[in-house]
Amino acid sequence: MAETTEIWVERIKKLDDDSGETEVRELVHEVYETAQKDLDAQRAIAEFEREE
Repeated sequence: MAETTEIWVERIKKLDDDSGETEVRELVHEVYETAQKDLDAQRAIAEFEREE
């Protein structure tokens, strides 16, 4: 995740007023999708631990 975060930081730094809406939407979608995957993984671990 740390590597991914660094990539996002660099991409955000490159965004400016001339950045297209599509580019911004894609970045937001990537961040959201990754956050959802991380939450799903955390929930799966918690559920597994409860079942043990």
